[in-house]
Amino acid sequence: MANITNNRIDTILNDGQIASAKSLLEQMNTVMPFLLGLTRDERSNLPKISVANKVFTEDAWAILHNNPGLFPSFINATKLLNDLTLYRQLDELATISRQLTEKLEDTTMLAGSEAYVTALAVYRLLGSAADAGIAGADVLYEQLKARFAGQGGAGTANTNTDTTPTV
Repeated sequence: MANITNNRIDTILNDGQIASAKSLLEQMNTVMPFLLGLTRDERSNLPKISVANKVFTEDAWAILHNNPGLFPSFINATKLLNDLTLYRQLDELATISRQLTEKLEDTTMLAGSEAYVTALAVYRLLGSAADAGIAGADVLYEQLKARFAGQGGAGTANTNTDTTPTV
């Protein structure tokens, strides 16, 4: 079981912080109203740009830009450059966003883990208290024990057959 005394995060957000964070995230949609979503099929079927494809695309743009007479008018160098520029800009923002998302997910995971580990300790201590005959502990233990119903074993917190998962 994890060490419940090693509480790496011990904070909460106030209502103002939550509202401010939501507002900042919503501003991204306002600042970039052209953002859109793709279907699962589109995501899997669209040709993807990679490091090698990016160089190829830059070379193709340079050729198109410097030799417009070789290509039909519907092949537009400006539109190609705009798409490539937007790709670069959004790729940089997506990297920053992924870093923030990873921190949000990691901190969420840590806070949840710390809460769950402490809850498991409460459960085990209630089991011991109930076994020791402490008044009222048995009903509270049974309330928490319901979480592990159907997982096999004896289900008591202080025996070797405990089915409570370790963290």
